[in-house]
Formats: sequence, structure tokens, C-alpha cells
Amino acid sequence: MVTRAPKSQTIRAMVWPGKGRFLRVVVVAAWVAAACAPVPPPAPADVVPPSFTQQVQQVPERPEAEIFAAGYASITEKYLEAVPAATLAMEGMRGLGAIDPALTVRRSEDVVVLATSDRTIARFPAPADDDVEGWAALTAKVSAAGRRTSKELRTASDEKLYEAVFDGVLSSLDIFSRYAGAEQARRNREKRDGFDGIGIRVRMEAGAARVTRVLPDTPAAGAGLRKGDHITHVDGVSVRDFKRHDVVQRLRGPTHSRVAVTVRREGVAGPLAFEMERRHIVLPTVTGRRDHGIVFLTVTSFNQGTASSVAAKLTKALDGMAGSPKGLVLDLRGNPGGLLKQSIEVADLFLTQGQIVRTHGRHPDSEQRYEAGGEDIAHGLPLVVLVDGKSASAAEIIAAALQDHGRAVVIGTTSFGKGTVQTVIRLPNDGEITLTWSRLVTPSGYVLHGLGVMPDICTSGAAGNVRKLIAAVFGRKAKIAAARARWQTAGLGEEKQRRDLRATCPAERRRKALEIEVARRLLSDRALYGRALDLTAATSQAQY
Repeated sequence: MVTRAPKSQTIRAMVWPGKGRFLRVVVVAAWVAAACAPVPPPAPADVVPPSFTQQVQQVPERPEAEIFAAGYASITEKYLEAVPAATLAMEGMRGLGAIDPALTVRRSEDVVVLATSDRTIARFPAPADDDVEGWAALTAKVSAAGRRTSKELRTASDEKLYEAVFDGVLSSLDIFSRYAGAEQARRNREKRDGFDGIGIRVRMEAGAARVTRVLPDTPAAGAGLRKGDHITHVDGVSVRDFKRHDVVQRLRGPTHSRVAVTVRREGVAGPLAFEMERRHIVLPTVTGRRDHGIVFLTVTSFNQGTASSVAAKLTKALDGMAGSPKGLVLDLRGNPGGLLKQSIEVADLFLTQGQIVRTHGRHPDSEQRYEAGGEDIAHGLPLVVLVDGKSASAAEIIAAALQDHGRAVVIGTTSFGKGTVQTVIRLPNDGEITLTWSRLVTPSGYVLHGLGVMPDICTSGAAGNVRKLIAAVFGRKAKIAAARARWQTAGLGEEKQRRDLRATCPAERRRKALEIEVARRLLSDRALYGRALDLTAATSQAQY
């Protein structure tokens, strides 16, 4: 499916929309776990009385089965590669060993055996390999049998059980697929989508909630709360005996609802009272500044508000600039990525045509091609993108797209090489699975995963004289073109070649000013910038 990126300086910040456009979230109805009843002790080593085995096998299906079924079904349907339900469930049941290392689960032909080092606890008939519901029910039964036997498992919370099982499942797939319990999932959603509150961060200190940060353009900032203030009461209730989580929950609430806080401020006699109206707040990910005709935008990650923030800050910077702007620097160093759609919209801000990225996976909805929308809000202004070894995923999409279309000069080191896309699956317990379901393919056709973006001007290990560095790069133009050609044709399975290519400009974490100075030098000399942009010619002239 071809998707044209929306073009607007005020970009709609939708996350995971419905089928046929961007990645989806599978939402399953909420569920509350039930407690487990006490049961008899296990039999002696390797002896399982028929009555006990029969009793274990006839344990009623607990609500855990719903959670496991939702997870197993989504993974078998959507994961990048086909994995039988039997394989997932066996890895998940083995994960119970994270709670009690004495427990083992093995499969012997058509029987699944739960045991310890010196005894067999229970035997179960194995369902068909592709029977998702059957393996989910079996996982619940094995968990129940384990709780009958193991004190560690019996005293573990339901959430601890889910974590052990799904960690066992997902760790066998890839390092980017992971499980988050209900509380962590809530925090993840806040990072992606924002939250309803007043816009502060706090930590408990001496019987009060000390304000450690006041986010800009939030109700707290507008009301006059300051970093270092100590919140003593929320809506008239003392927070002296509260934990941080309790304070945060009281400060948050529905948008447009009001909250009153009482504050103790150093140097001020008596308490201060503030009343604020809560608002939906998206954490800031973009900062900007102007310096001698150059606009610098730093993007730290990609959440729901990133693209609109880039557009707004760039427009404001250009409108307020005296004289003709020299260019723009988009600093993506250390950016770990984030929402796919937001990275596409950021790239689309600077492209008038062509493909931004393509995603390829096993599930039909993971096959997408994203096209530029037709307007460059920077109006062709010279553009430099900074990357390093920690620039990953969504950051790499932008760098590759702008480089492949000859729209930007990329400076830094080889990027991280995280070229897979994850979809978020919400489970009935309000936890979530982040599951790898597609790979990213650049406009020029190379797969990002395990390779990353090759910079036009490599700064790995570099320090010192900017002019000499740039001159040395221009002196290697033929070699750079040859390396770029190999970069674009290195197949996904050619691991040695891909490692060797990455070694030509080793990935490093760069916090130095060198990359900024190289960018400044290029943007201050249009002829020099043109020569640097010519280094991407072999890429930008490729057939898309």
C-alpha cells in the first residue's frame, strides 16, 4: 500500500491509526486476575499418581489463559517471521524458571512435562503445534500446577507471572520485542501520546514533593511553579506520607479539570497557593536556536508532538531571522527513535516528492510505502543532518530519506542500524507487547537493519582541524562513492560484508562540537556545501 505523507505546517499528531494507513494497536477488553486456591503437595521424584495428574489436567482455565491467548495469537499472526504457537508456549512456560529456577518444562513427543530436578510434578498432552487456544490454556494449567508446588510461584503476583512467561517468549524472538506490565505500559503510552496533568516532575523529599522540573508552556509554568518548590498539599490533602506515585496520580486528572496545590518555597515566608486547569501534555522532544544565520534543531526522540514541533520551531526561527538564512542543522545524534509516523512526517517537511521509506513484513498491514507530500517548508534551504552510533530507527529513516534524495548532507558516524518496526499490542491485563513486525527499506533500496546510515562526512575518531577533515573527505570522493554503492547492494544475509562496511566509519556516540563546526563551515559556504552534497550523488540518482 502506498501512503502519501500529509503535508501541513501544523501536523496532526495521530499515533497508530487504523488499518491501511499506519501501524495499529490491537486492543483487547480489560480483565482482572483471580486468586489461586491452595492445593496438595507434589508426589515423590518421577512418580505422579494418576489422581494427581488427572486433577492438575482438569484445573479450570483461569483468566490467565485469556492473556496468554491474546499474546500468542498476536505474535503468531504478526511477528516478522512465522513461529508456531507450540514454540512460543514452550519458551513461555520455561520462563517460569525466572521465578523458581527449580522448575523445568520439557516436551517429550506429545507430552509436556513440568518437573523439578528430582521429581515430575505433572504431565499434560501437547496440543497441535498451531493450536493457539490450546497452548494458551496449557500455559495457564502449567502455571497453576507450578503454583501448587512452588512457594516462589505461589507467592508471585499475577503480573510477575505474565512477565516471566512473556519475557520467555519474546526474548527468544529478538532484542526489540518486549513485554511491559500494566504500570510500565501506562508510562510507555505517556511517552508516546502524552498525559493529562499540569506539567511537572517531582520526587519525594522531607515529607513533600520537590519539583525537579517544570515543563515549558504548561499549566504549572503559567501558574508560576518553580523548580525547587516543595508541594505540601494537593487539593487540601497533605502529601507528607505519600509515595511519589500517589502524588503524581493526584496531580493528574481529566483535561480541563482543576487542581490546587500548596507550596513551600525557599526564601518565602508562609505557604504559596496555586490553582491550575489540567491540560493534555506531550513531552517536548525538540529544541531550537539560531546562530549567525543558521537554524539548529535538536530532536531527542519521536513522540506524538515531534513533527508539529519541528515545523513550528523551524517556521518561527526563519520568520524571525534578520537577513537571508544560511541553512539548517537537524541534530539527531543520540536519538533512539520512536513513532514511525512522526519520523515520516519530519522527513516529509523537507521533501517535495519521492519515497520516504518502505516497510516489509509478513503481515499484510506491515507492507507499506510512504511517499512525500509535495512541499518543502524550508524552501530548499541547505540542510545538514547529524547522526552518530546512537541514532536509531526513526532517526535513521529521516537521515536515509534526506540523503537518498540528495536533500541533505549527513555528517557523523555510521548510525545504530536498528531497521525494524515494532507494533504495540495491548493485552487484556492492560500490559502490552512491543512486537517486531517489519523491516525498513530506504528509498535507494537497502535494508537499514544491521547496517545503518553511512554518513557523507565521517567523523569517527576525528578531532581538531575542520578544514583538514573536509579536505580529506573530498580527496576520498571516489572511494566514498564505491563504498556507497556496496552499501546499497549489501543483502540482509551478507552479515560479514555489512560488518565490514560499518567498520569503514565505526559507530560512535558523539557529543563533541566537531560535527556542529563541520556543519557550520559547509553552510557558510554554498560552493563547499554543493561539493559535499555531491558526495550523495550516487545515492540520489538511484532508481526508486
